[in-house]
Amino acid sequence: QVQLVESGGGLGQPGGSLRLSCAASGNIFSIYTMGWHRQAPGKQRELVAGITGGGRTSYADSVKGRFTISRDNAKNTVYLQMNSLKPEDTAVYYCNADLTPGRGQRSNFWGQGTQVTVSS
Repeated sequence: QVQLVESGGGLGQPGGSLRLSCAASGNIFSIYTMGWHRQAPGKQRELVAGITGGGRTSYADSVKGRFTISRDNAKNTVYLQMNSLKPEDTAVYYCNADLTPGRGQRSNFWGQGTQVTVSS
């Protein structure tokens, strides 16, 4: 059974930093793209950043220059370094992974989400 578990959310101050982590565990054959999405109250879930297995990254315009996505393939873990936080970054952050489990078909898996609140 494949699980994605996020950590590192919490309260951050405007202008401050937080770092999220997401570890994929279980019977995994291969992981392709990993990413972070977020959903603020009353809004649709949106893509924040993505990273391919080869390390190519992409970002939403709203976080370019402030957030950095990275991954450790040996640990099946993806990170999101969030700097220069703004109140509008407040949301539940979800990681996802496009992967093939040891048994089963290639699918998109999601973590349970971690709350990030930016407030003074």
